[in-house]
Amino acid sequence: MISDLKKRALHRARILEGQMRGLEKMIDNEDYCMDIITQSLAIQKGLRSLNKLLVENHLRTHVSDMFAEGGDSREHAVDELLKVYELANVRGE
Repeated sequence: MISDLKKRALHRARILEGQMRGLEKMIDNEDYCMDIITQSLAIQKGLRSLNKLLVENHLRTHVSDMFAEGGDSREHAVDELLKVYELANVRGE
């Protein structure tokens, strides 16, 4: 991984870990539903931010190498990205 992106992704993952522990505690304490939902939505936003960093790293490293190789490697990179895009759109509904 690119050093800066790795550092940022780990930071984001650690924040998400804390948010998840907080969410679990809120559910266990039977906090107000809207507060729990707000926390859940914040976690989802954080996951989208993490995914963006991971996709950026993939594009800047693996995909650029695969495109440089050309041929089947290039096609594999395109297929991977299309699958991730489709998965994101299906789950985003």
